[in-house]
Amino acid sequence: MNETRRPWPDSIPPRMRLLSRAFRLLMPAFAVFVLLLLGGTLVPRHPGFRPTPDGVPIYVVSNGFHTDVVLPVREPRSGQDWLQRLGQPQWQAQFGQYDYVAFGWGNERFYLESYGGKLPKAGTVLRALLPGRTLMHVDFYRHGPQPGPRVVPLRISLAQYQQLSRYVEQSFAPDSAGHWQLRTAAGYSPEDFFFRARGRYHALRTCNDWTNQALGRSGIRAALKAPLAASVLYQVRRGAEK
Repeated sequence: MNETRRPWPDSIPPRMRLLSRAFRLLMPAFAVFVLLLLGGTLVPRHPGFRPTPDGVPIYVVSNGFHTDVVLPVREPRSGQDWLQRLGQPQWQAQFGQYDYVAFGWGNERFYLESYGGKLPKAGTVLRALLPGRTLMHVDFYRHGPQPGPRVVPLRISLAQYQQLSRYVEQSFAPDSAGHWQLRTAAGYSPEDFFFRARGRYHALRTCNDWTNQALGRSGIRAALKAPLAASVLYQVRRGAEK
């Protein structure tokens, strides 16, 4: 009589068997997920984008993990004045002579636990994979950032700038009176701040995806999907070099 072989030795706890089976079941799905994300990096949106020679100067910047879009504080052709739009009258004296302001979007707890150069707790990083509250990060630049490996300068048309500005504006969460809500009196420095934002952060909707969507919805070259900062920079740099 043939003896039926048991798939697991008796010494392996049942929970470990379940975890191993779950891992084997999830691995193909995870592999497909990674391939889709990486493939999204290489596939461009708006591949025919060309910079506008006399257009509005903007920048896409990264710290290696996170990306922001950097816009003129004031853009006279469109009438856009970010100091006025942010609704903090006391900032006029402080930042009135600054040329640029950066906008980024991200997980609230991740942002706030990064004060003082600290790394967020492991639990915060894991929870960021699930839907969570978000903030807008606003950072003033006295002058435009220097182009480099993590800074891509770009000139875009007035229409593209207006679309980009609308996307940024719609990312702020207004209060009942329609005013944007300042979350903290100061950020990582005296020149940056956090506001409450719309939308939920999760594994498929990250800070870099927000930047990528800002570019793509404005008709600027962007990745089909951008989970990483490098994904955003790769496509926008290719657009800037044309």
